[in-house]
Amino acid sequence: MEPVNDFQEGISTEHAFEAEPVPSLSETITPRSMVVSFILSVTLSIVAMKVTLSSGFIPSFSIPAGLLGFCVSRASIRILDYFAVAQLPFTRQENTIIQTCVVACTSITFTGGFGTYILAMGKKAAVGDVNAQNNVEEPSFARMITFLFLISFAGMFIIMPFRKVMIIRHRLTFPSGTATAHLINSFHTPQGVKQARKQVTLLFKSFGGTIAWSLFQWFFASGPGCGFKFFPTFGLEAYKHGFFFDFTMANVGIGMMCPYMIVFSVFIGTIISCGVIWPYIESKEGIWYPSNLGPNSLNGIRGYKVFIGLSMIMADCLFVFLCIMVRTTCAMVKRRRQAMQGGGANAQPFQGIDIADQPVKSFDDRRRAQVFLRDEIPDSVTIGCYVLLSIISIAAIPHLYPQMRYSHVALIYLAAPVFAFCNAYGFGVTDMNLASTYCKIAMFAFGSWVGIKSGGVVAALVAGGITMSILGNAADVAQDLKTGYLTLTSPRAVFISEAIGTALGCVVNPTVFWVFYRVYKMGSGDMGDMPYAKLYRGFAMLSVGDGEQGLPRHSMLLFKVFFVLALALSVFREVASRKEWRIRRYIPSTIGMAITFFMPPRVPVGMCIGSLVAYLWEKMDAGRGRMLSPALASGLICGDGVGSILLSMLTLMGARAPICIKFLSRGDNVKLDAFLATLHDMR
Repeated sequence: MEPVNDFQEGISTEHAFEAEPVPSLSETITPRSMVVSFILSVTLSIVAMKVTLSSGFIPSFSIPAGLLGFCVSRASIRILDYFAVAQLPFTRQENTIIQTCVVACTSITFTGGFGTYILAMGKKAAVGDVNAQNNVEEPSFARMITFLFLISFAGMFIIMPFRKVMIIRHRLTFPSGTATAHLINSFHTPQGVKQARKQVTLLFKSFGGTIAWSLFQWFFASGPGCGFKFFPTFGLEAYKHGFFFDFTMANVGIGMMCPYMIVFSVFIGTIISCGVIWPYIESKEGIWYPSNLGPNSLNGIRGYKVFIGLSMIMADCLFVFLCIMVRTTCAMVKRRRQAMQGGGANAQPFQGIDIADQPVKSFDDRRRAQVFLRDEIPDSVTIGCYVLLSIISIAAIPHLYPQMRYSHVALIYLAAPVFAFCNAYGFGVTDMNLASTYCKIAMFAFGSWVGIKSGGVVAALVAGGITMSILGNAADVAQDLKTGYLTLTSPRAVFISEAIGTALGCVVNPTVFWVFYRVYKMGSGDMGDMPYAKLYRGFAMLSVGDGEQGLPRHSMLLFKVFFVLALALSVFREVASRKEWRIRRYIPSTIGMAITFFMPPRVPVGMCIGSLVAYLWEKMDAGRGRMLSPALASGLICGDGVGSILLSMLTLMGARAPICIKFLSRGDNVKLDAFLATLHDMR
């Protein structure tokens, strides 16, 4: 995919806003925007935490944040107008600031490792694999907050010196950031206001309905196995293998928001893994692996799940990484040649940007470039802040995690700027953030360096966490700068909003996680099955060279076989896409199939139902379906997350549901009736 010029709109966007002056910094970052950002950040962080712990999938919150920011701000304006309180007009720049702050906060749910490396360090993810105490670190509230504040800001500072290169000179697309910008621009036109009102109305209806449904289900779940979430949707035999719909609306919403091919891939992977492979391997219990092991032991059935899924993800990540590097290199070479042809032999790829030197083609380009280049943050300041953060982290992180040495942390921060630019550039070209892929590479490098006896498992997870946080946040900031560029929002305002959202996320997300972690039994199905935590634990185990120790028979053979099969599938899908074969639409995603090896089938079932609803809606009414299905999905996800918090509060207060509803087979029901009759006669 080649970077292209700005989204071709046919009619100039900036001509529609030409009469409006660009607001100053104080008019963009207002008390109203900060209050709205705080409310939405807390709400969506709860939602994101619930989703990442239960399914591992984290949908993008850029569009919901922009939509909700617009709705809540307009509502607050009406309330203040009613009380005759003077206020500034609500602009698209302020809308962008709210969206940036909210997304910065919620993204820490992923980059902070709450569903991945933080849980992977604990005993619940380490059951049966490592006995050494220095390879297990239980989550600690204070340590999580300190660690996040150390690692979450570095990516912001290191990417700022490259902003002109990516946004102005190379004109990277950043598809998601561009789509968010045009959505925000549309909200602030008369037609866009009407469309936003319809979307917000449906969002709040689905939001309230989902909360009510969660509370209704609670009344019938007074004990283990009770409630509608255990309804055997496809029959009792399918229920025994995990195939049923548990009425979790978040999974339905995720299915509506995910591309059809991803959901199709998850469905195919679930059929293959839970319908074919696991029943076969379970039939070998006592032959391939001991029969007295629990389901979480890496020496038993879990060993197969981890390493088969791990092999497929490694193959796909390796192939995608190489493809992205080739595409990125080709794009940079092409831009370099264009610069040489346009500027002569003295042109330099990273020289200072002068607006007069740029081939500006439209009024929109000129106005956006002027605003983007006007409010600058000196490169010396951002680089100095990065160096200062690096020194502090190098000194502090080994005290938080003794398995890491000062040299380990220093090496990560030394290499991070190069990889941060590569990842952000690739993100702008392909809309794929490979921070998690770089994370796995760091895990293998540092895990093998430290070794199992010195706590290599934890060291690998910490190194991967630092890498993912720096690179992921850097790519997010670059994308937000693109959104700000297209909405005439000052880069300085975007950066400040990003910093505020990141700081808020470093406090809000650990608090939300701690509530879930203390109230629910993680990994037991009450809140989540920790699919990605188990995956990251498997990566760390493999990196320290402990992968084959005590594993069940044929597990590493299956690892190699599925690695080759997954690599072949990835290559075939890429070739079919390049050649534009018709069959390319039906080739499943390797990652989508692989993740099903770590999650129960009920999650993909819910996603498939949501995807089917979105598909049928678009078939019946394509216009309304495309416009309103994201709002409906967002309401379902948000409502399920807030409903979980309400149920957590009921649990903390000691409340118990009054009714237990269970679903039994006919034979079990006859036995139960006979037992109850016997008890009645005894009375």
